Formats: sequence, C-alpha cells, structure tokens
Amino acid sequence: MPSRPDTPGAASRARQLRVRALTRESDRARRSLATGEWRPTAADADAAAKVLPRLTAPLPARGAAGARARAVDRDRRLQRIWRTAVHHLDAGAVSPPAAALLAAVARALLPWSATPNPPPAAAAPHYPVPRGAADGSPAAPTAAGEALLPGLTELFTALAAPRPSGAGSRTPAAEPWQAEYAGRFRHYGRPAHDVWTADTVRCPGCGNADGPWTVACDWRRITLGCPCGRTTDRHGLTFSEVFLVLPDR
Repeated sequence: MPSRPDTPGAASRARQLRVRALTRESDRARRSLATGEWRPTAADADAAAKVLPRLTAPLPARGAAGARARAVDRDRRLQRIWRTAVHHLDAGAVSPPAAALLAAVARALLPWSATPNPPPAAAAPHYPVPRGAADGSPAAPTAAGEALLPGLTELFTALAAPRPSGAGSRTPAAEPWQAEYAGRFRHYGRPAHDVWTADTVRCPGCGNADGPWTVACDWRRITLGCPCGRTTDRHGLTFSEVFLVLPDR
C-alpha cells in the first residue's frame, strides 16, 4: 500500500500529493485480495503486469551526469507510471475495483501528467496540478511520488500474480460515488501522432457546458446531471477526463 504518513517527514511529503483516494483504494484492494473477495480478472492482472515494470524500473546509469539529468530521470519514471495507469484506466477492460485503483494512482501522480515532458500539442489533455504539488514551480514533488513506489509495487505484484489452478475470478463491488463539479469537461481525441482534438461536453437538453454538474460513477459508467434536470451517460468522456479534474475525495 502507499506509504502512510507515520513520521513528520512522511506526513509532509504526503500533503504534497492528492493521496486520499489512493490510500482508501489501496487499503480496500489489499483487504479484498487477502480475503479472496477479489480474485483479479485476466484484464486486471494484465493491466497490473503492465504497470508493475514501470514501478520497479531502475534509473538509468548516468555515471558523472549532473544532478539535473538525474532529476529528469526520476520524474520521467513517475510520468511513465502515470501514463500507463491512465492508459489502462481509460481502455475500459478492467473491473470496477481495478479501475478505482488505477484512477487513484493517476490522481496521486497527477503532477507528472506534464512533467518532465509536457504534451506537444495545445489541444492535448491538460489537468489541474494541485496546489502545493508544484505550487507554481516547474519542479514536481519527486520525493513524494517516489515514496509511494514501494507500497504500489507490493500491491501491483499481488494483482499481477497468477491465480491458483482452477480458481476463477471474483470481483467485489466498487464503491459508487457522487460529486459536484462547476466547470467544463473536455473529451480528447488523438487521430494521429502528436495530433489532438478537444471537444467541450454540453448538456444534450439545454446546451449548458459549465455545470454545475452532478457526477455519479460506479466505475462501470459515469453519468452527468445538468441543473436543467437532464441526465446523460452519452457524453464520450473517459474515466480520467472526469476523475482527474475533480477534487480529491
């Protein structure tokens, strides 16, 4: 599980990242795996197996390279973890508890969505970096992100482990949630390499784009409720396009 803020130093690092959802979902995952309530599906195990090498990747041997090159390597490793988690979250193949966990990982590592390599296109996804994470500085809180890696490695190793012979998958229900969001949701497309499109989601009833939206999610689908009373799940948004713009919960 992610490192707990048991010491003043760890508590200070934890405050730099949005780890509330990650702590909750990792605790839930560990319990359900230990009791056998959750026996990951093949898609869950495959996603975990793809994230795991990112978590355990060694830093390049740089020899006499300067501190700046080393810092970029550290941030690049965290960015690759973030991108892999988002990819498998939005692919839509994993079970609800695996989706909840991947989303929580992506939220915790959100400062690395554009660090050290920002999206090359203006229309590519951009997410709000939480105050106190980068706090206006170009540097992400690298030590805080790295402090999560041992716990995540342990958890994703368990998720990726082969099931006992003859044991089928078993998926616990994920906790549904609801949130209010006053702002715009954007759906991104990538028709070609380094070419992005971005469309603003609007209410199919009144055309409102700014909310406030009532967002409901059970990790199988997301519904948006407009103040006009219209509710829709035909918005085209991925989990990351919704979850990563909401406050930590």
